[in-house]
Amino acid sequence: MRYHFTKPCFIVIVVIICSCFKFSSSKNQNVLERGSSLYVEDVNSNMLTSLDKSFSCGFYGVGTNAYWFAIWFTDSEEKTVVWMANRDKPVNAKGSKLTLRKNGVMVLKDVDGTNVWESNSTSSGATEAELLNTGNLVLKDHKGGVVWQSFHYPTDTLLPSQSLTKGKQLVSSLKKGGFATGYFNFYFDSDNVMRLLYDGPEITSLYWPNIAIDIYQNGRTNYNSSRIGVLDDMGRFLASDQFQFSASDAGRGIKRRLTMDYDGNLRLYSLNNLTKLWSISWQAMPQMCNVHGLCGRNGICTYTPNPECSCPPGYERSDPSDWNGGCKAKFNNSICLKPDEVKFVAIPHVDYYGFDLNNSKPISFSACRDLCLGDCRCQAFSYRVTGEGFCFTKGVLFNGVHTMSFPGTIYMKLPATLQVAGSTLLSPSVPKCESSNVNVQVGTSSMYDIDFKKVRWAYLYSFAAAIGAIEFLIFVSGWWFLFRKHGTSTKIEDGYLLISSQFRGFTYSELKKATKNFKVELGQGGSGTVFKGNLTDERAVAVKRLGNIFQGDEEFLAELSTIGKINHMNLVRMWGFCSEGKHRLLVYEYIENLSLNTHLFTSTFLGWKQRFKVALGTAKGLAYLHDECLEWVIHCDVKPENILLDSEFEPKIADFGLAKLSQRGMPNSEFSRIRGTKGYMAPEWALNLPITAKVDVYSYGVVVLEIVKGIRLSNWVVDADNQEPEVELARFVRIVKRQILCGEKSWLEETVDPRLQGNYSKNQARTLVEIGLSCVEEDRNKRPTMASVVQALLDCEDDL
Repeated sequence: MRYHFTKPCFIVIVVIICSCFKFSSSKNQNVLERGSSLYVEDVNSNMLTSLDKSFSCGFYGVGTNAYWFAIWFTDSEEKTVVWMANRDKPVNAKGSKLTLRKNGVMVLKDVDGTNVWESNSTSSGATEAELLNTGNLVLKDHKGGVVWQSFHYPTDTLLPSQSLTKGKQLVSSLKKGGFATGYFNFYFDSDNVMRLLYDGPEITSLYWPNIAIDIYQNGRTNYNSSRIGVLDDMGRFLASDQFQFSASDAGRGIKRRLTMDYDGNLRLYSLNNLTKLWSISWQAMPQMCNVHGLCGRNGICTYTPNPECSCPPGYERSDPSDWNGGCKAKFNNSICLKPDEVKFVAIPHVDYYGFDLNNSKPISFSACRDLCLGDCRCQAFSYRVTGEGFCFTKGVLFNGVHTMSFPGTIYMKLPATLQVAGSTLLSPSVPKCESSNVNVQVGTSSMYDIDFKKVRWAYLYSFAAAIGAIEFLIFVSGWWFLFRKHGTSTKIEDGYLLISSQFRGFTYSELKKATKNFKVELGQGGSGTVFKGNLTDERAVAVKRLGNIFQGDEEFLAELSTIGKINHMNLVRMWGFCSEGKHRLLVYEYIENLSLNTHLFTSTFLGWKQRFKVALGTAKGLAYLHDECLEWVIHCDVKPENILLDSEFEPKIADFGLAKLSQRGMPNSEFSRIRGTKGYMAPEWALNLPITAKVDVYSYGVVVLEIVKGIRLSNWVVDADNQEPEVELARFVRIVKRQILCGEKSWLEETVDPRLQGNYSKNQARTLVEIGLSCVEEDRNKRPTMASVVQALLDCEDDL
């Protein structure tokens, strides 16, 4: 059949077609065709709008010259942004544009022509970009299939029907009203559990779900592999780790968003259709002071009744406009003071979470105080009497919280000459019989007086003193009755055997017989010597005879109870111990294939699959120590000799927690001198900087690079160019970085162990090298966390 058009009819058709094209480019368009652009100069009309007009997409401006390519709610009172392409790099107000190129790539260019952002859709053949009613910006091919979508790259917000999966996370903004990437993260951890994490410039710390109890007590499970969480249209959230919640106004027809807020709280918001304002319909943290990192270093969060940050006595705010900077000392805290140059100022009902140099119980107040006095790294100690004296000495002060329900006191270590407002001569909770040359003072800074000015402190302190005195008398009476009547050492050991029920207490003669008088030596290290043995039940064991340990039975067994709670498939399991006179021995499971160094630097080298398994398993073990176990643990001596391999060549980290078994401020303590192994020690040790989990990240980086290269990188070599000796690691890093920077295509082949003869995954090898290089950065703030390392390795685990 043929159609014949007259000239007037043809003109009408052309006009209709042109009008359609004109309509498609108007401000109400929801599609951007291939080859088209959105321009920043025409920001108010040149944008995409979803068909139901719920969402808009285009250039979002703040001030006069900063613009972001973003998606926002169209009808909220203030344009609420839910996604940004260039959150850390705004473009100029003139000449910037977003283009869907003919090759299917969406590109954001600044005024100078530089690419600020682009979609990873090079080979997709995308023909159009469309903003859906869900708030999802998608790129579609000629068949209508989605080849890229903004839902896969969330910033700080999750929308209904948008899923949060493995490798994706919500990251807060840096400050209220800002868009730059902040420090708080909502994500699936390596154990398949959804968590909130503070990843700041100085520390990384998990704080939700409740870190005081285990996964199952929190109603979660790590026995899942899907790692997916979804918010539905009813306001219900359900995740594969069994975490779930519902909005307080659950039901259809309400616009919602789940946002990782700048203050570290995860909140679900609902939009009021009348006022166009947002209200909170659920939040993860009902008590904001439990958010880690909220008040920065040394800062204390307190309720007045709203949560506010303040500084302890002897400290002042670092940045008046930003609490991320925390508080700085009014004195030089890098100088090691003598005991008679120190005073302690007490702040009742205050605790700092983590960074424990030592934790012991039962222990007297004076013994706890002396632990802090004898360790130059100690900035404060926490002491509480809840049936028994419990002592924590603190090397770094983060995550400070003041709450009347906390049954302890933090004692700030300050120079005796420093004048502190509001302090008194002697803490009423300290027994008069505790003689010392140190002035123990109690008081708070003037800002506490401001925060609690309506409270009559004299009466409060008198009441607290009376209660403290009664508790102390009860404690002393119970102590005297228990230990005077039944014998101190026996009861303490029995008590800790109950606490550490997975341990068995061995006698020295038993272990001497099991090891045939310590005949077969497996290895030596800074902490002691390891011998092979066989127990009476025929189990093969590794017995470590520790070096100079200056703790008594109580402290030693207390630390063992802490280590005993640590359990992970990539950590060596401890089966027992001996604490008899001067003898301190630990009994571990025997690992068949010995340590990594015996399979990496010898002729019996590992294949690539085994090497990658070792790198991944070691990262998982360290991530568990840093972030997941109840007691925050830094290994301090990660090296191939401390990575053991079982019969399946699954890695198991040894010697974790040993740094806690020595009083590391004692003059003759091995740990105070050795502090790790040469070649694997982070620069922080030499610079006397606070020791954080990033020292383990550095050591892990060295190990990973050795796994790839197959040689020791801690040896000294002579550089061919200037004939000056340098560490092999420094030379290796310098050469590889130069090759990568110069675009040398053969750099990977030259880096990987030639003994593998090319039998390795290039993607995995490249990932390991990149991870290793980032881990050994001198600036610890540039090093990744072990959790992020685990995630990066899991993403390429199947690339064989």
